[in-house]
Amino acid sequence: MLPEWLTVKPVSTSRYAGIKRDVLENGLHTVCAEARCPNIAECWSGGTATFMVLGDLCTRGCRFCAVGKSAKGSRIDLLEPERLGKVVRQWGLNYAVITSVCRDDLPDQGAGHFARCVTEIRKASPNTLVELLIPDFRCDENCLKAITESSPDVVGHNVETVRRLTPMVRDRRAGYDQSLRVLAMLKALDAQIYTKSAIMLGLGEEDSEVIQTMADLRGAGVDFLAVGQYLRPGPNHVEVKEYIRPERFEFFRRRAQEMGFRCVAAGPFVRSSYRAGEFFMRSIERDRQ
Repeated sequence: MLPEWLTVKPVSTSRYAGIKRDVLENGLHTVCAEARCPNIAECWSGGTATFMVLGDLCTRGCRFCAVGKSAKGSRIDLLEPERLGKVVRQWGLNYAVITSVCRDDLPDQGAGHFARCVTEIRKASPNTLVELLIPDFRCDENCLKAITESSPDVVGHNVETVRRLTPMVRDRRAGYDQSLRVLAMLKALDAQIYTKSAIMLGLGEEDSEVIQTMADLRGAGVDFLAVGQYLRPGPNHVEVKEYIRPERFEFFRRRAQEMGFRCVAAGPFVRSSYRAGEFFMRSIERDRQ
């Protein structure tokens, strides 16, 4: 049974229904639905969503993720970026988050498609801020360069867990050090882009390992950090070892802030794209002050 601090209050509004309808009518996917995010009602009712491009089949088999898996991903929809721009304009979004499944089966692993999504959003809604939450692209510099040259405002890549637990949680083609290299390379390619990462807790990590992971992320130049509770999406996924109490999340939030992250969100329901626009704008406002 889940502890009392992991109770989600259902929210259902006309705004939520409208977003759901528009997503379906335009053949788009959201990570909110595909990954069974616990914040879907809150975010959609507030008029925000994280879009998932490049299909709904991932070529990797991470043991924490509910997204469908296949050695070969879905057929690429070349009109997806244009439709995405249309929906962003239609909703009047100030902030759009774009993520994707891993596409190891594609020559550029989908980096070019990400870039076209940014271009179409800029074209359709010039004032919308764009955040990309990317796979590791196997740390291919050409793929990462395509991402930075599309000029998103924020680029996120999640390290997911501590070094020791990475082999049992993530696909064998992923890696702790590889993710750190990706984040460092993004900064090296464009120092003006804000970078972001996220850690899941409750997988059996020690406090010292979490603190070391946060230090490693700061060492890679990461600006924004999200720390949340891992929730098992199904019986075939890795088990939850512990439900982390809110006060422990607060401890990690304070430690991360002391390390110099621009913004830190930590709590049971925090996810990498949760309230991302607010996250970004708080940082900008702090810089202005």
